[in-house]
Amino acid sequence: MNEMPGFIKGRKIRTAIVGCGRISKNHFGSLEKHKENMELVAVCDTDAAVLENHMQTYGVPGYRSMQAMLEKEELDLVCLCTPSGVHAAQAILAAEHKVHVVTEKPMATRWQDGLSMVEACDRAGVRLFVVKQNRRNATLQLLKNAVLQKRFGKIYSVAINVFWTRPQEYYDSAKWRGTWEFDGGAFMNQASHYIDLFEWLIGPVESVMAYTGTLARDIEVEDSGAAILRWRNGALGTLNVSMLTYPKNLEGSITILGDKGSAKIGGVAVNEVLLWDFEEKLPEDEQIGNASYQTTSVYGFGHPLYYTNVVETLRGNADPETDGREGLKTLELLIAMYLSARDGKKVALPLEY
Repeated sequence: MNEMPGFIKGRKIRTAIVGCGRISKNHFGSLEKHKENMELVAVCDTDAAVLENHMQTYGVPGYRSMQAMLEKEELDLVCLCTPSGVHAAQAILAAEHKVHVVTEKPMATRWQDGLSMVEACDRAGVRLFVVKQNRRNATLQLLKNAVLQKRFGKIYSVAINVFWTRPQEYYDSAKWRGTWEFDGGAFMNQASHYIDLFEWLIGPVESVMAYTGTLARDIEVEDSGAAILRWRNGALGTLNVSMLTYPKNLEGSITILGDKGSAKIGGVAVNEVLLWDFEEKLPEDEQIGNASYQTTSVYGFGHPLYYTNVVETLRGNADPETDGREGLKTLELLIAMYLSARDGKKVALPLEY
């Protein structure tokens, strides 16, 4: 077992990627862009063919068992790109080996699992990073800055729409997809980064009411959902999510309305500034169009920027922007929505006092 890690200086950060599926390419690409500071030293996947392919592609050892990898390799960091339902056990295992953790969203599918991840990493003295790469998008950085500058004045209303499509073939592509234990539904999986924006931009949520439905797909979880939120500051909001949009992904958007400003960031994945109108005009408003960008992926381009903070934190030069406790804020809101939909009642936050 490695010694308790301190700041990593004077050498590259020895990193392993666990899970070589759909999202992992964003992590492999990020490590390549940070190759002066990060070094891929191992990969791990339960699928022998997928593992062999990645071993050949990246020229590193591969493991079907994360336990075996942690015992054999001298690692600083593991990146969890595995099904959401196994993140907790894997993060706790890494912490027991004194290895820092980056985990994809959502950090867990159960509230207690998320708490256990944070507690385990605290005990081991390792960092737990929860990937929220959309926060780094230029469009959302503009929106965050406008909120911080109080340009909206009193915020009245917030609306998020995620109108995408996930055909049955998507869910059939892996046994874990569309299950409660490992995946979660349209709220937990596809809309997780958008639900994160409610807390990050507007502040603590007071209560939520939600409905979910499995309207068309043959899965355990929801393919559609809607929610109403009330913030502690009095603002009201809505969330509308559908994975049944015909014939392709249509919109991932957020609209904020206040007494001194209105803004909408839309496009297929919050990549276009569609409305930007404030009582107080600022010089930078003239350049607002430059923030919009074309994207072929709902993931955006924030992963390399996210890893910049991971590197700087592990070097001792920065604090983590989205650590385990920040991840818990989104998980708490997600769990509250599911509890409301299940029980047919308003759920107040926080979940535990």
